[in-house]
Amino acid sequence: MRLAFLVPVATVALFVGSCDTGDGAVENRRGMSGQTAARVEPLTVRVVETLPHDPTAFTQGLEMAHGKLYESTGLPGRSTIRTGRPGAPPAQRTELPEELFAEGITVMGPTLWQLTWQNGVAIERDAGTLEELRRVPYEGEGWGVCHQRHRDRLVTSDGTSRLVFRDTRTLEKRGEVAVTARGKPVGRLNELECVGDIVYANVWPTDRIVRIDAGSGEVTGDIAVPALLSDAERRHADVLNGIAAVPGTEQFLLTGKWWPKMFRVSFVSAAAGKG
Repeated sequence: MRLAFLVPVATVALFVGSCDTGDGAVENRRGMSGQTAARVEPLTVRVVETLPHDPTAFTQGLEMAHGKLYESTGLPGRSTIRTGRPGAPPAQRTELPEELFAEGITVMGPTLWQLTWQNGVAIERDAGTLEELRRVPYEGEGWGVCHQRHRDRLVTSDGTSRLVFRDTRTLEKRGEVAVTARGKPVGRLNELECVGDIVYANVWPTDRIVRIDAGSGEVTGDIAVPALLSDAERRHADVLNGIAAVPGTEQFLLTGKWWPKMFRVSFVSAAAGKG
């Protein structure tokens, strides 16, 4: 069920000497001569605003669209799709059938896609009413999804180090890219957010987000998210999982599974964050 409690950010190595390969192993990058790779910029989070968040929401997907915040929550018998103003109770909420475990979402104009984890289907919904329109067969596990509008394609994750590109109508695979940092795979990619050619991905089950060039798959930024919750709040919360770009700004909304708060943030250089 992908339940894992928060890993302290101090225990999560930045892309300096090691990288998660997706199977739990950590590989050293020394001795990789003759290989050209993108520079990985160390980043951190600057909190702009703190907002309330439903502490019963097992957040799996988060996206801003149409001036509203859309959120998908998981767990069998507790999965929902909801929308409303950030920091306010949902104005609309639809529960999924008990057998479905909801995962990532992305809004595409008048409709949205909601993935399921291991149920083998993706659900297309009316973005205004949240009504289910149809179900489409989905091969493999569903984790995160976002829409690259300028390329008119979906980008999906399945917990590995791959991003898969899909047709926006049929969800058929149209290609994929391996995500690497200095030539090494970056695994456990989870919830996604597309911003132009950049994909931001939560790395499960850590306090870390990676910034990925979707064309090459190279990680160009490693965002170490500091402890945003108090020790008491963290005892009742699970992992960071939920990133939504705020349209018209360079800011993002961040939250997590069973988090009592949501944070409006900007990503800044790690050096600036210490100042």
